[in-house]
Amino acid sequence: MTFLDMLRGAERQNRSMLCVGLDPDPARFPDHFKGDAHRIYDFCAAIVDATADTAIAFKPQIAYFAAHRAEDQLERLMAHMRSAAPQVPVILDAKRGDIGSTAEQYAIEAFERYGADAVTLSPFMGFDSVQPYLKHHGKGAFLLCRTSNPGGDDLQNQRLASIDGQPLLYEHVARLAQGPWNLNGQLGLVVGATYPKEIERVRAIAPTLPLLIPGVGAQGGDALATVKAGLRTDDSGTTTGAIIVNSSRAILYASSGPDFAVAARQEALRTQALLQAARNA
Repeated sequence: MTFLDMLRGAERQNRSMLCVGLDPDPARFPDHFKGDAHRIYDFCAAIVDATADTAIAFKPQIAYFAAHRAEDQLERLMAHMRSAAPQVPVILDAKRGDIGSTAEQYAIEAFERYGADAVTLSPFMGFDSVQPYLKHHGKGAFLLCRTSNPGGDDLQNQRLASIDGQPLLYEHVARLAQGPWNLNGQLGLVVGATYPKEIERVRAIAPTLPLLIPGVGAQGGDALATVKAGLRTDDSGTTTGAIIVNSSRAILYASSGPDFAVAARQEALRTQALLQAARNA
């Protein structure tokens, strides 16, 4: 199946818009293996097993593995997710952005080495930095558009004087992703939950693209405002513009005790239910 097929299937099967972010920080691990980077796989696999039926996607952040020389553990984790939760697509949060043969190698890393179903990318270097990923049939690519960090204003909120209508930069990225760059229907956009008005603007420009929305949970994004701004459905209630609402730290570190996986599941269920209630509001 393609990434979009998997996304639609996970949304239906798990009745979820929740993406479980996997950002393993050994310094915040449960007390019984706190500080031990060799337990990254064990920690993340337990989270995956506890939340597999609550999620529309998993999103491992590659830097949290690479910083601890744990790429081999990430490979094991990717294999575990494919085995334990084959219905849930995996988005590798890598935020790559380079051109030509280098981008081709990054695409191989994401899709062949790790077996990800989708990857996050920076579009700053233009379409030839995105195109190599689109050559991998059925895989997804999420372009950074309007991110949740305050510094996003430095570039994303600047007006483009040379473009008709002087759109903001993030609006221009959304138009490219909805239109000429989306050759095979593989693109999505990253928009932060901390900016619901901007989510609504991106959705107006890109009505059918999946939106990956970080910022709910520890970063303070409002679930109701996020769902209202980003989700679109047809008259039958079928999603036409999917949203993938990421929560990482609130789920991963819900408990520092031996019950960490149980606590993570409870937090994931709570967030899943909150998002579903917002959908029905």
